[in-house]
Amino acid sequence: EMTEELEQILSQLTQPDNAVIQQATAELKQAFKDPAIIPALCAVMSGSQNPQIRQSAAVMLRLRVKKHWKKIIPNDRESLKAVVLQFLMVNVPLPSQVGLLLLNKVVESNPESFKPHYRQLLQLLATVLQDVNNPTALYYSILTLTAITAYSGTEEMVRILIVALKHLIKANEDQASEAMEVFNELMESEVSIIVPHVADIVSFCLEVGAEDLFFLCSSQFQLLHLLTELLNSIFPVLSAAPPPGEEDPEDEENDDGGEPANDNPKHCAAQVGHMLYKLAMLCLVYQMPLTQACLTSGDPYQRKGGLMCLAVLAEGCADHIRTNMLSSVLQTVCQSLSDNNQVVRSAGLFALGQFSEHLQPDISKYCSELMPLLLGYLSSLNQAKVGHVTKAFYALENFMENLGTDIEPYLPTLMETMLSALNNADNLKIKELAVSAIGAIANAAKELLVPYFPPVIESLKGFLTTTTEEMRSLQTQSLDTLSVLARTIGKDVFSPLAAECVQLGLNLTDTIDDPDLRRCTYSLYSSVSTVSPECLTPHLVAITTVMMLALKFSVENAYIDEKEDACDALGEIAFNTGTAFQPFLESSFQQVYEMRDFPHDDVRRAAFGALGQFCQAQHKVWKENPTEANHQALHKLLDVVLPCFLAAIKTELERHVVMGILETMNGVVKSCQGEVFKNPERLKEISYAIRDVLKKKTACQDSGGDDADDDEQQAEYDAMLLEFAGEGIPLVASSVPADSFAPFLNDLLPLIMSKAKSSCTVADRSFSVGTIGEILQALVSVSGGRGLAGRLSNRLLPVLVAGVRDSDPEVRNNSVFGLGSLAEAAGPIIVSDYPMMLSVFSNLLAKESDLRVIDNLCAALCRMIMSNVDAVPLEQVVPALVAHLPLKEDMEENKTVFKCLAMVYTHTPALVQHTPTRPLLISTFFCFFIETAQNTLVMLIKEFAQHHSADFHTAVTSLPGEQQAKLSAAISAS
Repeated sequence: EMTEELEQILSQLTQPDNAVIQQATAELKQAFKDPAIIPALCAVMSGSQNPQIRQSAAVMLRLRVKKHWKKIIPNDRESLKAVVLQFLMVNVPLPSQVGLLLLNKVVESNPESFKPHYRQLLQLLATVLQDVNNPTALYYSILTLTAITAYSGTEEMVRILIVALKHLIKANEDQASEAMEVFNELMESEVSIIVPHVADIVSFCLEVGAEDLFFLCSSQFQLLHLLTELLNSIFPVLSAAPPPGEEDPEDEENDDGGEPANDNPKHCAAQVGHMLYKLAMLCLVYQMPLTQACLTSGDPYQRKGGLMCLAVLAEGCADHIRTNMLSSVLQTVCQSLSDNNQVVRSAGLFALGQFSEHLQPDISKYCSELMPLLLGYLSSLNQAKVGHVTKAFYALENFMENLGTDIEPYLPTLMETMLSALNNADNLKIKELAVSAIGAIANAAKELLVPYFPPVIESLKGFLTTTTEEMRSLQTQSLDTLSVLARTIGKDVFSPLAAECVQLGLNLTDTIDDPDLRRCTYSLYSSVSTVSPECLTPHLVAITTVMMLALKFSVENAYIDEKEDACDALGEIAFNTGTAFQPFLESSFQQVYEMRDFPHDDVRRAAFGALGQFCQAQHKVWKENPTEANHQALHKLLDVVLPCFLAAIKTELERHVVMGILETMNGVVKSCQGEVFKNPERLKEISYAIRDVLKKKTACQDSGGDDADDDEQQAEYDAMLLEFAGEGIPLVASSVPADSFAPFLNDLLPLIMSKAKSSCTVADRSFSVGTIGEILQALVSVSGGRGLAGRLSNRLLPVLVAGVRDSDPEVRNNSVFGLGSLAEAAGPIIVSDYPMMLSVFSNLLAKESDLRVIDNLCAALCRMIMSNVDAVPLEQVVPALVAHLPLKEDMEENKTVFKCLAMVYTHTPALVQHTPTRPLLISTFFCFFIETAQNTLVMLIKEFAQHHSADFHTAVTSLPGEQQAKLSAAISAS
């Protein structure tokens, strides 16, 4: 009866009358509540003479099965499986698309229960997969096969799958991408099936450019037999000479002086290199013998392959290489730069660039070896190949990133080379590279670049005012470098040019309609606002108008970058120009606020950043002019922006956008502090948002997210997400009373402490103890902080003490800082722990070689002394402390050390009577006075002069003449 009724209802769905269809739909909904619907649908599928009705029944059954499989009684499940198979097999010669869709859903719901039918299913799927002209059928068949790979051997299917996927890619790339998951499933559960076909799969991946598809699987790659097969398939491709006509342009011996048509190598070895990177973290131990064999080969393309492998290993295994083998692999790469074959030299430059980018900061220690090599390569720019020069500049810019003042010995040669290129090079690309390099040099050298500033500006002016299209790329790069110079060369040097720079930008945007050029002018305005905001004030109408116009138009391609930079610039200009920007704040805010939902992720990130800066700008205005109107305007912004941030942290799918929001929210909390938490719900909301990130429960952490080119970037974003969330905790702690934050901190601390375990990575351990230290430091200055720190001490002490004994210096450094901060925050509450803490510090001081750790250890001892001077054996601790002064690296801790020593001298003057200690202590006070010019020290210094004249004279004469004069003038004035 049910079957007949159901067939009648389904037949009504095929009628043209809408009223009939609506009535049938209502009846069908009612029928779905009846448990008998499953066998009835099965009966209709197998018994109806009408194909349309059979297929409608199949669709209805799929919907029912998809949502309610576990509720179906066992007998109905068995009858359903039999009916589905019968339904599929009677559709000769091939099953229908609807039938395959139904099969897929039923099998996905409970694949194991179909085990008795697997042979029959595999025969059916193999038949369907060979019908390459039916892409939808291919798609559903591959999805079904994916669901059953864990339960059945499918070795004979691999070749059929590859052929089917090739055809599916042509028809529907999205479906093909999903279908390729079958390879992941095969390697997760049936590795033995994959091994004989690794070469075929590698070739397929290279052919379709889908090198990512099977590198997402996990521990199965650690099986030696699969790794061996995979690497043995990859390395011959990596090290093979390219076919004629497909050489990398920079590998060609003959060069016509022109630019390569494409910066990316045409040879498929480039794709293989990326695939090797995917495997790098899992199989470094297996790759290295193959790599070494390539590097020692007489074939230049074999040597090139080995260098490419080192290059991608530097990206994928950076931590391991930095720690265990940096010197040896760097030596290999350096030797390749003098190889007699250009193919090898080119690969060596690429590898050095990768090393410079991914092995920081450790690679900076090899400055004396690498800089001469790079400068040698750049010494004859006009004669060198453009491709080689590009790689050399890439390596140079990355290498200089962390040099800082260590760049000083190389500045004359560097700048002579760059200025020569700007003035004499014939090739515009080389000029552009030189202009970009000057920006990188400025980032490292900062004020050290001042002597070279006039000739640099003179050279840039010619590029900045050009109007020809062929010079456009050089012009935009010159604008970017000018922006860098504004931020780095120093206010006094750049300010005289500020007004001229603003006018230059306005003239360019008035005369040239180019989104890249406008983007660069926005960046220039931002930079100028950091050194001379008053130069922007007369032009804010024109500047904000052009930026907001850029935000209003919904366009793609180059205009996306313009929108991103417009958001960034509006936020920074608003903050730096303060009150002058107030007439434009509301309209700018509204336009940027609409960008938070823009489809392009970089624009969204920039919009959120600008919204945060608008809040900080208004807070700054209120602090400078504390009217009620300004205060209300601040809270109006905060009440819009903070909920916007919190919602996006939860729902945004792209990691780097959420990372930017967290960073921006931290900036708002740091600037606005207690004002952020005037809304009584805000503390809970922000704390919960941080908790969700640390628990990896946000949308971006659940999804694949990001269009990143590789897994390393996504892993980097994951780590930075946790880092920015962690940084928010001490900022919140410093902004509210400790008792208010205590319940939320109790929830957050276990998430932080869990990353301090010895089994965690160095980065996690460093993050954990570093965050704990910053939280404790924040509690020093807030109401109720001492009590909370004391209550937390029993939980935190073991973690920090273990960190002091860590093998990594950064973890030790952060742990030492944490212990000192705990002593400072908890005060007398933890006096009973002082003997243990001092013992830990004494043991560390006896064997520590890292200068930064020693500096922080000195500061931690000082914090203990200042918190509880009577609990510290000063006669033992002070001489040991002073013996390691002055501080060598962490100069920020000078204030802590000097304040402590001043207190010690006041508390126990006899300590400075100890002759070995006294001269150094006097010198230390001099250093503190010269750095801070604190008048409170003058009387102390005069006491030294009166009571310890010989040591005082010795210390004074050890100072540079300029410092002696400053000291004498201060003492005389007092």
